[in-house]
Amino acid sequence: MRFCATAAAAQREGFRACKRCQPDAVPGSPRWNGRADVVARAVRLIGEGLVDREGVPGLASRLGYSVRQVERLVQAELGVGPLALARAQRAQTARLLIESSGMPLGEVAFAAGFASVRSFNATVASVFGMTPGALRERARGGVGYSPGRLLVRLPFRGPLHVEGLWGHLVATAVPGVEEWSGGVLRRSLRLPFGTGVVGLRRGDGVVWCELSLSDMRDVSAAISRCRWLLDLDADPVAVDEVLSHDEVLRPLVAAAGGRRVPRSVDPAEFVVRAVIGQQVSTAAARTVAGRLVEEFGEPVVDVGGGVSRLFPSMEVLAGVDPAALPMPGSRGRALVAVADALASGAVDVGVGSDWGAVRAGLSAVRGIGPWTVEMVMMRGVGDPDAFVPGDLWVRAGAERLGLPTAVSGLVEWSSRWRPWRAYAVQHLWALGDHEANRLPDLSGSSPAVVEGSA
Repeated sequence: MRFCATAAAAQREGFRACKRCQPDAVPGSPRWNGRADVVARAVRLIGEGLVDREGVPGLASRLGYSVRQVERLVQAELGVGPLALARAQRAQTARLLIESSGMPLGEVAFAAGFASVRSFNATVASVFGMTPGALRERARGGVGYSPGRLLVRLPFRGPLHVEGLWGHLVATAVPGVEEWSGGVLRRSLRLPFGTGVVGLRRGDGVVWCELSLSDMRDVSAAISRCRWLLDLDADPVAVDEVLSHDEVLRPLVAAAGGRRVPRSVDPAEFVVRAVIGQQVSTAAARTVAGRLVEEFGEPVVDVGGGVSRLFPSMEVLAGVDPAALPMPGSRGRALVAVADALASGAVDVGVGSDWGAVRAGLSAVRGIGPWTVEMVMMRGVGDPDAFVPGDLWVRAGAERLGLPTAVSGLVEWSSRWRPWRAYAVQHLWALGDHEANRLPDLSGSSPAVVEGSA
């Protein structure tokens, strides 16, 4: 028996994943998603498709290291270099499109990031032991494809607590950018090569993802962001095991295991939304954000729903007069200041960002306090240990459980939840009578907790 750090390393040694249980069907790794070091940042950027777009030099530039140093670090930790990881990522995207869509195989090759059909055929045959055509035949064909649109399955590690995840995203949906209708969560996407609209709905052990893209080269990035939004690459078993060690949280975990952290498809967007949400109700924050979208957002076409705009870009918001914003002056100035920092690159909250630098950069913006910083770290940047002890609903949940409610006392108690405090927050939030804990429009839906396929 041999152990490999990644699917890419196993592939390099000549191994193939089981064709029945497909252990590599969930591409993300909780081990790397939950770390903040250089290699973890590299893995997240590769998963976002950066190497396909900019090569290893682009990856090194984003990380602030030389190409040689990045290759050495990744090789030492994972057993393969960045190019091999990117190749495995392309192979997984290709299999997803082959098995879950009716997209012509020639188009699949380029949508998955391959430079040629020949390299696509060779990689698929090498990694999966089957030709692309055989893979599709084995999966009994695709399920719905027209130019620019496709339907794919997003597997996950079960269990998945649905109401706590979708409920939060629905409750905070910004009009124009997001909508909930008929059991489908839809929203617009700003992607590397163009724009898109995604519709997400629950299935039997998967999440169905319907994509409408202006450029099919964005398939991999769009899928990665949708998985990130729903935290589908989390390891709920590992999280629940740690949280269950606390006798106070144990009953909550037993009753509602598999809670995920509701995230954002665009961390910069979430920073702005967090600033808007400072010291106001969820409904008020949605209203203000909706006004910003209506005035400054770019139009987008949604053939299947009511999504009409992209969230305003940071460049646009950085040039807005704070006095013209529908919020108190100090908050308006903070919004414009942080948008300018994000647009200029002074603060980087992207997938491969340095978490320490993010905290420091956001904290340096006047008008942004600890609550906003930690909310961004938790829901935007993805730090699984982010914690918001001063949050109203967190403190209310702590009080119901008989835990300390003072910030210092709650922080001390939370040390037993590390490194998964962001997930503990979801359990505390769920104790309150908030609309985010109730999912509307449940006609014909599946149970609140479903098992994953991988």
